[in-house]
Amino acid sequence: MASRLPGESLIYVCAPIHTASMTTKNISITDEAYEALRREKRKEESFTETILRLTQSRGKLSDSFGSWKLSDEEEAKIKRELSKGWKLAQERILDEVPRH
Repeated sequence: MASRLPGESLIYVCAPIHTASMTTKNISITDEAYEALRREKRKEESFTETILRLTQSRGKLSDSFGSWKLSDEEEAKIKRELSKGWKLAQERILDEVPRH
């Protein structure tokens, strides 16, 4: 059994492979990471499905480098919109995360 650091939880993750059987891998994550993943998990969705949903739709950030040609005005508008989104996300997190 792998040793765990204080504050780490052990969860079991099913990782499908290209055969008729399923294999599983044990990973350890902190309680904070587990809670973040749990918040993203949809009803009736497994943790495996949540992880795959969150990771499959995203490419590497470096794939986007140099892809956009923006004017200064477009850049400023995007930054404003991102700032609004970040503020709303922070407010949601503060509302959902229990305070100790």
